[in-house]
Amino acid sequence: MKAVVMAGGEGTRLRPMTSSMPKPLLPVVNRPIMEHVLRLLKRHGLNETVVTVQFLASLVKNYFGDGEELGMELSYANEEKPLGTAGSVKNAEEALKDDAFLVISGDALTDFDLTELINFHKEKGALVTVCLTRVPNPLEFGITIVDEEGKVERFLEKPTWGQVFSDTVNTGIYVMEPEVFDYVEPDVPVDWSGDVFPQLMKEGKPIYGYIAEGYWEDVGTHESYVKAQADVLEGKVDVEIDGFELSPGVWVAEGAEVHPDAVLRGPLYIGDYAKVEAGAEIREHTVVGSNVVVKSGAFLHKAVVHDNVYVGQQSNLRGCVVGKNTDIMRAARIEDGAVIGDECLVGEESIIQGNVRVYPFKTIEAGAFVNTSVIWESRGQAHLFGARGVSGILNVEITPELAVRLAGAYATTLKKGSTVTTARDHSRGARALKRAVISALQASAIDVRDLENVPLPVARQQTARGSAGGIMIRTTPGVPDSVDIMFFDGRGADLSQGSQRKLDRVFARQEYRRAFPGEIGDLHFPASVFDSYTGSLLRNVDITGISESGLKVVVDASNGSAGLVLPSLLGKLGVDSLTINPGLDESRPTETADARRSGLVRLGEIVASARAAFGVRFDPVGERLSLVDEKGRIIEDDRALLVMLDLVAAERRSGRVALPVTTTRIAEQVAAYHGTQVEWTTTSPDDLTRVGRDDSTIFGGDGKGAFIIPEFSSVFDGAAAFVRLIGLVARTQLTLSQIDARIPRAHVLKRDLATPWAVKGLVMRRVVEAAGDRFVDTTDGVRVVETDGRWVMVLPDPAEAVTHLWAEGPDDASAQALLDEWSAVVDSAGR
Repeated sequence: MKAVVMAGGEGTRLRPMTSSMPKPLLPVVNRPIMEHVLRLLKRHGLNETVVTVQFLASLVKNYFGDGEELGMELSYANEEKPLGTAGSVKNAEEALKDDAFLVISGDALTDFDLTELINFHKEKGALVTVCLTRVPNPLEFGITIVDEEGKVERFLEKPTWGQVFSDTVNTGIYVMEPEVFDYVEPDVPVDWSGDVFPQLMKEGKPIYGYIAEGYWEDVGTHESYVKAQADVLEGKVDVEIDGFELSPGVWVAEGAEVHPDAVLRGPLYIGDYAKVEAGAEIREHTVVGSNVVVKSGAFLHKAVVHDNVYVGQQSNLRGCVVGKNTDIMRAARIEDGAVIGDECLVGEESIIQGNVRVYPFKTIEAGAFVNTSVIWESRGQAHLFGARGVSGILNVEITPELAVRLAGAYATTLKKGSTVTTARDHSRGARALKRAVISALQASAIDVRDLENVPLPVARQQTARGSAGGIMIRTTPGVPDSVDIMFFDGRGADLSQGSQRKLDRVFARQEYRRAFPGEIGDLHFPASVFDSYTGSLLRNVDITGISESGLKVVVDASNGSAGLVLPSLLGKLGVDSLTINPGLDESRPTETADARRSGLVRLGEIVASARAAFGVRFDPVGERLSLVDEKGRIIEDDRALLVMLDLVAAERRSGRVALPVTTTRIAEQVAAYHGTQVEWTTTSPDDLTRVGRDDSTIFGGDGKGAFIIPEFSSVFDGAAAFVRLIGLVARTQLTLSQIDARIPRAHVLKRDLATPWAVKGLVMRRVVEAAGDRFVDTTDGVRVVETDGRWVMVLPDPAEAVTHLWAEGPDDASAQALLDEWSAVVDSAGR
């Protein structure tokens, strides 16, 4: 059997290490990752191998040649352009068309028993066998579920935490029959998991999953790269180490000179012809490459030093990576997580702080204190995006400097000369940060339309009018000392998961575009923004019957930017209205849950005394609203969603409503009664927005006060929901309490459980296993439906070490029992 080693990736997440070296050539304990892979293939009799190459292909070919030194036969298939995981192998079809073959990545470290994998493939008579393994954090991999026979039931590539239904992931190692090439179009990008496997499963072809025992590490980040070195030294992976074990865990290669007075505390590795002087101290998990000089007094701990590096006297290297041909001068200090590229000079007594990236061919001057990356300034972050953009404490986590870098990264994802719309809430912090954002956008060849202080829905609508995207800065709801930097696409919607990842990659790589002087962007301040918004809203939303109805409403603007648009809107509606708290209050850009509740109680008192039809209270940025009925009673947000759904569905009598899967199934009854159907979405706002754009969608909401009125916009909009509600109530001649009373009561309970990040994938697998034969819905997280219709949903939080659970039953006691039962499942897996 032949093998295919895929060695064409750029390894962008590993920059600057991969700026001048292809990822498969990165050394792990002084041998390229790909050499470890080839030696594994040889151990299992796979001597004839095709290597697919693309990025810096000549370096891979020059290093391995025809494979003679390894006792193998290597040939190469060169891609002129990236063809994806399947297209890359298709490019080598001529050499593989006669028999089954094995596919393996050239940049993943493993010691799996490939012979057992091949035997499993043959026994099952599979067209494709996917090699699987179990990992604590499955987010960066394709997760897979197999049945008892090993047949694959479902794939999902690079899920969000809400999509994680297992910790069993696709390692990218496959055994395949040549017939699989019939499903791969030549010369175009095609992926196995995203394109080919779903088609094979749709046709019922035999795709099996083999769960392998042993070590596997996808070396895709700096953290996993350093971890791989430590794992080899600890003996956790069965690979060959080139050298002699002088004492337990202390490996020294041929020709190395280690002075007897040097301190060595293994496990560690010293490469061939390296020189370690007296008084130097090399400690655990350090790898010293070939021809490296370590001078007296130097201290290295968990450091990975590539070939031909000079480490000067009294220098201190901890948990860092140093590229080849770099000079570290006397008393320099490089902290944990820092990466120094090839051929750099780090001057005497300079300090490079943790997580800083220094790109190749750079000079750090003597005595310099470097706390940002050179030369593309930014900082690395594990999770850039939270639930609503990039959030953090003002001037601690979210600083003007960070705002500049974020805006520069966002601009880099757009074409030069594009237009971006910017906006803010009425807080001073948002005003200051927006100015920094505008400067960065203009300096990156982006024209800016600045709306200044507007409600969030207005910012979205204006973004959708000819801009490539938008940025809104607001105070985090309920957290006065924090801010959110929100990024919009060209439709004014939150960036999709894919666009977030793209922005995240640019930000992490710290490679931002800079404009030439003649390319600096313009700055415009659009006029008549509120008139444009209200005019469009009233043209698109049905307002018939309002002016004749004689309705009286009370509107609470909560001293936020929603109050800026209400005078024009209410005047044109012709409705008898009372507006309270209309003025902007810079000292209160948001409100706590208790303050909001108090405001609603006060609103209810005013509605009842004024004998109004109902009352609404906007959030400070006008995105969400809460309802009070004509009796002054608060309609909770989950009930308000059902009331709005009932009104819309009763009037439209057809179409779809978009609701997150955490919504009570009473919503299905309400929708079906009026001839409409529910389209269940994930809890992500961008997923609701996606469904809201469909022509058949008549309504959407998240159960937290946010509504989508598709005839006007596919995003959350408090003012649009308010206008729609007035029209519906005017035309039905029913009160909100009457509508609420005719809808069955829901019994949905929620609980949050602390869950360590390392076991989140395991928790989800245990939930799926515990479900047994019950119906399982994996739209978002895992929802298990009992035979009597009760259901529980388990959803890992994407930003915190928490798992969320929802349960619904015919009464609170039943829902509570279900919640307790599945909480025990989550707790047992998390221990």
